[in-house]
Amino acid sequence: MPEPVRPRRSVLYMPASNARALEKARALAADAVIFDLEDAVAPAAKAEARANAVRAIAAGGYGAREVVLRVNGAGTPWHAADLAAAARAGASAILLPKVESAAAVGAAISGLTEHGAPADGALWCMIETPRGVLAAPEIAAASPRVRCLVAGTADLVKDLGARHTPARLEVLTSLALIVLAARAHGLAALDGVHLDLADEAGLEAACGQGRDLGFDGKTLIHPRQIEAANRAFSPTPEELERARRVVAAHAEAASRGEGVVVVDGRLVEALHVAAAERALALAAAIVART
Repeated sequence: MPEPVRPRRSVLYMPASNARALEKARALAADAVIFDLEDAVAPAAKAEARANAVRAIAAGGYGAREVVLRVNGAGTPWHAADLAAAARAGASAILLPKVESAAAVGAAISGLTEHGAPADGALWCMIETPRGVLAAPEIAAASPRVRCLVAGTADLVKDLGARHTPARLEVLTSLALIVLAARAHGLAALDGVHLDLADEAGLEAACGQGRDLGFDGKTLIHPRQIEAANRAFSPTPEELERARRVVAAHAEAASRGEGVVVVDGRLVEALHVAAAERALALAAAIVART
């Protein structure tokens, strides 16, 4: 069953080695934050980052934001210690990097269970390699604990031997496959990062494209990107007004025993009502969060 609608418009990576950044996250407008133990942390700072993240999560104060902990991947010197710490840290979810199979999800769950993790603890899986993209359906179905697929476009472009382009043609197929796998199993889906902090127009375009593809939100690398993501992945006032008209018109038609109705010259069926209701629910959740 799909999870209740909740805002994940802006999901900000924060290096857990920077304790000041973790403190600052309590006041940011991001819907979720990812305390990163992996790519954003130098090898010499891994242990400090892990301790910082555990302390920050325990201290709380993040309000309705989801606080996600990204561990180092299987096969790295830090993976086992990260899982041991994450098992009892109390994060909203644990983010597994470079997931390429259902077996990898199972191995992570076994490691977490060994260290006393709750049986229903949420897992997010990064899809950031060609093998991961091709295995996205089996990863999404690996466990009820998997709740979200996260596109890792930077690593994916590298592994593909591709080039970053403004239109993101090099990853469009992969992004579509990630969304398909997520939706087929009732999961959330998050778009990859926009690396050029100076390219505001490019960020706006990427956010709009991700929204059009069906993603719930975008992963970010800097707080200055939050506003653009929140705006792009929020229903507009016009969309909400139409959604209200669709729901009301369909309800009126149903009361007359009719299954379809025309709104603004367009045929409205049950599937359109479901989309309208989801938009209204998302808007309500955004208001409740703020």
